[in-house]
Amino acid sequence: MPASNPIVFLVDVDNTLLDNDRIQADLRRHLEREFGALCRDRYWAILEQLFTDLGYRDYLGALQLYRVEHPEDIHLLSMSSWLVDYPFANRIYPGALDVIERLRRWGQTVILSDGDVVFQPRKVERSGIFEAVDGHVLIYIHKEQELEDVARRYPARHYVLIDDKPRILAAVKKVWGDRVTTILPRQGQYARAADAASYPDADLTVERIGDLVEYDLSTLLADRR
Repeated sequence: MPASNPIVFLVDVDNTLLDNDRIQADLRRHLEREFGALCRDRYWAILEQLFTDLGYRDYLGALQLYRVEHPEDIHLLSMSSWLVDYPFANRIYPGALDVIERLRRWGQTVILSDGDVVFQPRKVERSGIFEAVDGHVLIYIHKEQELEDVARRYPARHYVLIDDKPRILAAVKKVWGDRVTTILPRQGQYARAADAASYPDADLTVERIGDLVEYDLSTLLADRR
């Protein structure tokens, strides 16, 4: 079993370090331009249904299901190349990698994400995030349900979780209590959704991930104490 750390930072990817809303907007424009509005809308409907069923967006899985419905639409197969070759590094939020570098000075820093087993790791690698954390990446189906595994792999006396989803922050806080400091960057569709206010406040809220560069460790943990 790994030795226990004084503190471990757990950092989400989509809409936390990476502007996933812009990636989705780029994908929608690409689909409409290359394949038409009907294809775009049908693909997106499949994608949203998979999100409901799985809890994460399976972009390649949605493409496969669309192909089953349209087996002769060979041209659509080029979309898989567009997805895996997308320039994810261009969608890193300003200051996000600087924040990762700062966190690493204070303790073990780990990416904690949801997603599929192909596209999400590709996104983390091509964006430069994988290298920024020296490969310390965990990707689950429902990460809030895998906290025992997280703690087994990265044992710590205290955790700091940075995530754009109030639901995730609240779920982890409910399990770990004072053992975790939760931080919400108010970026993206989930942080600003109408139901965000229905969840308990995070220990710390910032407008942008890059704002955390201005915090020292004692200030970051002040609300917990």
